[in-house]
Amino acid sequence: PPTSTLPTSLHTRKRADDTGGSSLCCMLDLDGACIRPPSATRVPVPGRQRPNQKVTCEPTPKPIIRQRSLSLPCDTERRKRCRNVGVRFVDSLGIDLEDIKVFKSGEDPCIPHHVTFRLLMGAELADGKHLEISLPYLKPAFSQQPGDQPGFLHRLSQQKVCLERVLCLELGVIGITQVINLDFEKDVTARFSFTGWKSCTEAKATWVSTITKSWEEGEGQLSCDTFRFHLPVPPFIQPGAMLEFAIQYKVCGVEYWDNNNGENYKLFCHNYKLSVPKECEDSMVHFI
Repeated sequence: PPTSTLPTSLHTRKRADDTGGSSLCCMLDLDGACIRPPSATRVPVPGRQRPNQKVTCEPTPKPIIRQRSLSLPCDTERRKRCRNVGVRFVDSLGIDLEDIKVFKSGEDPCIPHHVTFRLLMGAELADGKHLEISLPYLKPAFSQQPGDQPGFLHRLSQQKVCLERVLCLELGVIGITQVINLDFEKDVTARFSFTGWKSCTEAKATWVSTITKSWEEGEGQLSCDTFRFHLPVPPFIQPGAMLEFAIQYKVCGVEYWDNNNGENYKLFCHNYKLSVPKECEDSMVHFI
């Protein structure tokens, strides 16, 4: 029959017969590829695993889809912002590039005393001079302690509160006060000032003990309570400064005061020079 009416596969085989044996083998392979069924997917058998496969309880990792932050501007906005950045000098705005400040002698800054003290101490150490330190201390204006003065118990019976003793230490002033025991509930406070009473502060006294004192002028014995208070002192107090204080005693709704007969108790600041040994000067450098 004519070749035009033959099927495509038969026509292909006929041409393959004409070309020879080698092309016939190729056509056979081609026919096999055309009729080959699709390969079946292997289903994993439960209980069977590959020799190199690890058993894990973690889920299969999934790819992370990254999203752009809503606050992050888009590329167009970034370009606009970059284009708007510029540098301008103040002289282009009509402003001077420099500012001159003239200081007068009356406008010199007030340097604190402790700053100049450290500078002078460092200069003396650098020059190799013998070092001297000026240390402040407070000294009472009265020469004798109030508790040692005659008539102390008489004043105590009249005022109900009296300062007995004052101790001046490096960390502050300690005062001992006697009050008449009028009731169990009582409050003793020391009011003090470093500014001539332009400003003042109060320090609460603490109870120490209860004692009984006898005196000749009264009716035998006095039941007294001893209180103790502490007045802090600034670390860099200037020589010549004055500390004033008075003592307040509250009991049964009544206030009693001991203000040294209206003069207040006064302590003045003095300073004394302390020579530092030569072997200690190197350690003073670290102390500064």
